[in-house]
Amino acid sequence: MPTISFDDQVFIPSKIVCVGRNYVKHIEELNNSDPGELVLFIKPNSSISERLLCPSQRCRFETEITLLMEGGKPVAVGLGFDLTLVEVQQRLKAKSLPWEKSKAFDGSAVFSSFVAIPNSFDTLWLQLEINGVLRQKGGVAEMIHKPAQILKEVGLHFHLCDGDLVMTGTPHGVADLVVGDMFVASLWSGHDKLLAQEWLVEAST
Repeated sequence: MPTISFDDQVFIPSKIVCVGRNYVKHIEELNNSDPGELVLFIKPNSSISERLLCPSQRCRFETEITLLMEGGKPVAVGLGFDLTLVEVQQRLKAKSLPWEKSKAFDGSAVFSSFVAIPNSFDTLWLQLEINGVLRQKGGVAEMIHKPAQILKEVGLHFHLCDGDLVMTGTPHGVADLVVGDMFVASLWSGHDKLLAQEWLVEAST
């Protein structure tokens, strides 16, 4: 059973609630339209992996500020990679079919460690470097729906159990996973680095 650790506690998420299309430039880079409302989808806990594994099919990564929930409120923050099987999603969307196969597969959610939430969500931002080159950078200031809005809306539809994770959307700069690439992701509050973690992209076996 996948677990998430924070402050000497071990959590077992029942689900991951994900936000789609929450940054204008990301919407534009994928030639999508603004949906006009908060887009939510769910990954099961079986999608969680400690390793960043590249499937044999084309797979896109999205780096996201992620909230860890306890007692109905966020208690910690970290980073997550939301992985998508691009061609599978495109095929299913073209047929107006659900696209869980492209988003909820085993290994499609990878998380950093988690740290205490600073005094304000407003100052949070992330960056991702791949092989030493900046690839993604953005944060709450650029979000269409801020964390407080997201949590309020999520609460109208889904009960958040202790250990559940909420992924808040990705800034622009998404791309395909490439085996052998080195990812270094960091989370910041203003000028203060809260955490940094690295992953080597491995081939899924």
